Amino acid sequence: MKVIERYIFGRALLLFFASLVWTLAIVWTTQILTRINLVTDSGQSALAFFQIAAMVLPSVIPVVLPFATIIAVAQTLNTMNNDSELVVISAAGASPTIIARPVILLSVLASIASFAIDNGVDPYARQKGRDLVAAARADMLSAVIQEGTFRKIEEGLFIQIGERLPDGRLGGIFVADSRTEGTDLVYYARTGTVVEQKDQTILVMQDGEIQRKVAGKGISTIRFLSYAFDLSMFTAAAGKPRLYPKDMTLPYLLHPDPDDQMYQKSPKVFRAEIHRRFSEWIYPLVFALVAFAVIGNARSHRESRINPVVTAVVIALIVRWSGYVAANQVQVTSRIWPLVYLIPLCTAGISIWFIATNRAMELPVTAAERLTAFMRRIGERMMFMRFRRSGPTSEEAA
Repeated sequence: MKVIERYIFGRALLLFFASLVWTLAIVWTTQILTRINLVTDSGQSALAFFQIAAMVLPSVIPVVLPFATIIAVAQTLNTMNNDSELVVISAAGASPTIIARPVILLSVLASIASFAIDNGVDPYARQKGRDLVAAARADMLSAVIQEGTFRKIEEGLFIQIGERLPDGRLGGIFVADSRTEGTDLVYYARTGTVVEQKDQTILVMQDGEIQRKVAGKGISTIRFLSYAFDLSMFTAAAGKPRLYPKDMTLPYLLHPDPDDQMYQKSPKVFRAEIHRRFSEWIYPLVFALVAFAVIGNARSHRESRINPVVTAVVIALIVRWSGYVAANQVQVTSRIWPLVYLIPLCTAGISIWFIATNRAMELPVTAAERLTAFMRRIGERMMFMRFRRSGPTSEEAA
């Protein structure tokens, strides 16, 4: 690799990691916030939360990698063009491949990383994450032994513990069971304990009563000295995570178990997942070509309708959205699976044509004018809000 190629690759690589970290942090945060309630409701520790959050990370990286690539490449080339570095390189008689090689190298590395994570790391991380979630839901001891709060065990079943006594027993036990349609059961006991017997989890309630309400038949009350409420069926059901095609490894997707109920029910979803994995890794390379087609050649951008970096990102968003829609529609109509590959490949082909003919890829005039007007309105609105915050008050003006 020549000196100028190392220079371009180094700048692009630095911007790539910077944009990857910040974009990944934003997307990752939005994903893990949806799982806070699961951990808090089941009484899990902060360590369990961070373990579940870490298992989400591999599924976020392949989504972020293409956009980190286009931001890095577009910003690097745009800065070099504004500083006249591309003009100097072109005037020195250097071939355009001098600029293209480091860009392609960066995008190829990003594509390889995307494929490896999406097909090698993410399925195992997803399965581990679902195991952690299932364990959190199955941890009945932590769910039950929480003083003064209602805990939802499953739909229609709630348990509340009034207090935890010094000798380890539970006081003020309240259980509401409305899982059977037309029948409501309410259990109340003064004391009780949670007993583990082999594979069974039993809530033994003492000195209490059961109120049974049947629609149209009134309420009946039964007092008891000791009553065992079996919780093992809930812990067993919660402890078995349900795996989806996104959680499966690539070999399993290619050769699924014929007895798999999920595969028997929705075989199209398995095929759609295969096409998604075989096409998603291409996008870092495609987006790098788009950025190079928009900004790669030495030219003045003063007459451009909008910033070329914005143009590249907008084109990338449109292409990625189209690919996402096509991948989802394959689950419904399997005949359109070629679109999943044609969208990125056609975009790459169009970008290569622009590069080969020394033309700048731009948005259509109407779309560019609308986007420019929209950005101008946002800028004016932000300036107005800044002026209102920093301007003098009515009393100071008077």
